[in-house]
Amino acid sequence: MRYVVVLFLMLVVAGCQAPPQGRYKQRHDSAPLFQHKEISIVDAVPKYEPYRTYNSRPYEVLGQRYYPLQTGKGFEEEGYASWYGQKFHGHLTSNGETYNMFAMTAAHKTLPLPSYVRVTNLENNRQVIVRVNDRGPFHSDRIIDLSYAASHKLGYQSKGTAKVHLEVIHFDEENNVTVGRQPTVSYAEYAGLDSPQDNVTETTELTFTTGLFIQVAALTDIERARSVSTVLSSLYQVPTAMPLVDNVYKLRLGPLTDKFQAKMLLAELKRNGYPGAYTVEMNL
Repeated sequence: MRYVVVLFLMLVVAGCQAPPQGRYKQRHDSAPLFQHKEISIVDAVPKYEPYRTYNSRPYEVLGQRYYPLQTGKGFEEEGYASWYGQKFHGHLTSNGETYNMFAMTAAHKTLPLPSYVRVTNLENNRQVIVRVNDRGPFHSDRIIDLSYAASHKLGYQSKGTAKVHLEVIHFDEENNVTVGRQPTVSYAEYAGLDSPQDNVTETTELTFTTGLFIQVAALTDIERARSVSTVLSSLYQVPTAMPLVDNVYKLRLGPLTDKFQAKMLLAELKRNGYPGAYTVEMNL
């Protein structure tokens, strides 16, 4: 009898310690529970993507029915943002993609999927551009759920929520762009590609990859150049190059995939201590 009682108590204790049942192994959400590399702060790059029609149908969650918008063009909204992280990391989003808390993504209850949104933290004026690929948050006092990385860039990851302003960045099939309620403009106007500095071409012969780069600094000290290169490569998650021209190491980020990506990264660098940075298009 004594052994039966002991066995019963062991089963009770094991039952109390059993992991939560259901889709998620973690009961409550949290910041990353494992060591990770430096969080990228590079925005998502808006572009034309057709909406997923199966995400345009009305749906119901917790007794509340939601009616997704058929277009995000002209959409703006103000309210509170939250963030989601470890609990959902690696699980599928409503768009059928795998959620990555270190990517610049978000969840919204009614925006078409996918949508690109510029989010401004009204408490500190920081901004981030995210790709909306999930549904949520299903709380009446919150309008958007940002990834952990996006909340980190907006500076509210430690407090949970922040008051924000949302503006959809809408691309049509002809690459015309509408940001929130602003007038529709061409892609070139939106990206600012008509600026003379975006077309800087360096003619010095270099033995390096052809492509688009951002020159950040020109240094004569190789160790200093390597140190800055390592920091920037880790921070912005892009490769770096240090061609030697006339005994000067020209520290560059790249090659980059397109001029719009370069435009976004250039603005980020200028805001973060490199006001003299400029684009360089190598044509070797």
